[in-house]
Amino acid sequence: MELEELQSAWAQMSRELEKQKELTNEIIMDMTKEKYRAKFKTITNYEKAGTIVCLISALYIGLNILKLDTWYLLLCGLFAILFSVLMPVLVLRSLKRIRKLNIIDLNYKDALLQYTKAKNHLLRVQRYGLYASFLYLMTFLPAIAKIVNDKNLFLEPSTLVWKLLIMAVFLALFAQWGYGQYKRITSSAEQLIKDLE
Repeated sequence: MELEELQSAWAQMSRELEKQKELTNEIIMDMTKEKYRAKFKTITNYEKAGTIVCLISALYIGLNILKLDTWYLLLCGLFAILFSVLMPVLVLRSLKRIRKLNIIDLNYKDALLQYTKAKNHLLRVQRYGLYASFLYLMTFLPAIAKIVNDKNLFLEPSTLVWKLLIMAVFLALFAQWGYGQYKRITSSAEQLIKDLE
């Protein structure tokens, strides 16, 4: 009788240990999922704030488009509006795609594969945005100068060049820092997925 009681107790303890193990795994998975989403939450909030600024600038240029009285200033204004609307949408969509990736319900290989695709897409959008932002700078500055000060910077090439150079330096530094942050966050999130193996 003692042997049967011992076997029964042992089986009961094994079941409880297995339940405890499953619960621990579930808690770890939930924590990992939350950490993964948190990685992109801050950067998404910054991008949303940037989107508001871009939309306000696009609206401002759009409301004052008639002040752009030459074809090239009008072209600058239209490109600035298009960039101010399109770029934030592309970035936010890429961030949403990577944030909504369900790394827990997929097997390790699929999670890593889908994450890598989403990460590469996000970084590609950032790189293209970086290059396009220099074009944006070259169109936004003359359009805003004409709207705000009624100055055609194309008729003052030396002024246009030095203003563009100064702004380009700041843009390059900021863009390099921002892209580095994206790379750091995506690498950190990728490590979370690799830790699940």
